[in-house]
Amino acid sequence: MKKTKSILSTILFSTFFIFFASIDNTLAALAEEEALAKKQGIILFNQYKVAEPELRIAASAGDSESQFYLAEYIRKQNQYITPEAKKWYEASAIQGNYYAMFRLATSKSDLCSVIKQCPPGLNTPSDWMKLLLKTTEPLIQKGDGEAMAVMYSIKGELDWLKRSADAGYAPAQRLLANRYKEGEGFFIFPWARSQATEDLLKQAAEGGNPKAMMEYFGVLRGEGDLAGARYWLEQAAKTGYESGVYAYGYFLAVEPDTLGFKTDLVKGHALISLLKELDGGGGVQKFVDDTLPKIESKMTNLQVTEAERKSVEWKATHPPLSFFPPKLGF
Repeated sequence: MKKTKSILSTILFSTFFIFFASIDNTLAALAEEEALAKKQGIILFNQYKVAEPELRIAASAGDSESQFYLAEYIRKQNQYITPEAKKWYEASAIQGNYYAMFRLATSKSDLCSVIKQCPPGLNTPSDWMKLLLKTTEPLIQKGDGEAMAVMYSIKGELDWLKRSADAGYAPAQRLLANRYKEGEGFFIFPWARSQATEDLLKQAAEGGNPKAMMEYFGVLRGEGDLAGARYWLEQAAKTGYESGVYAYGYFLAVEPDTLGFKTDLVKGHALISLLKELDGGGGVQKFVDDTLPKIESKMTNLQVTEAERKSVEWKATHPPLSFFPPKLGF
């Protein structure tokens, strides 16, 4: 009887998935208001701010990505998968979101399992894992580096990370560089490990990964390549990465000689002032509070006013500030 019930559950689940997969990527096309809510919700999520109201609007409209982010937000707020978080993970997974499938497939390692409060759902973790593998397999065959990176998260085998990096997926290139730095992988000569790490960080930075840009900046600075270090620091700041924005402002206004910058108190103040809008998220406020007075002590009132104008201008012409948390972060 139990076996029959399991088979029936799988059949019903497969039918359920095929039905939803046959329609568009979302259950309904997002209206303009819902699309704006989604965009703002993801921005707030990446800034470690309250993002639930905005994400809920788009998730309720059927957007699978918003459903995943809403589930993530609820899980992180509670520190484990709650019944509502599971509901949104399932809604997203049914539409084909393999990140949501991953959360459901690995729920046995979630805190809810430890405290014995994992909510029941449409299917078992093992069934979700089967669907996750079935969903990512054709993508991997087509050379999708992101799907390969998810496979690494599933299996923990470094070869999957290498395949993802070779496919040009920047987050995997950065992660592989850090795995090499931590001692994983085999290299006959120590210099070969260092070179592979640097090459991967360079590739990831060139591929647009903000965290890799900052790490590559650190490598070049350590090697004495100040021109290269200045370039990648500025590029990281231009992505909106909070660490890049702070460091760029700091080295422009507080320690310009360290990297060979020409002192720019106005721009430095403008950049660091931007970080106040994070409301202390990620522990940034302490650095802002420590640094801004040092810069202002060297400025005239007119320069401060100009810095305020430049801050507004930068915000209007660059991506929003972000901590760029990993998609499958804890």
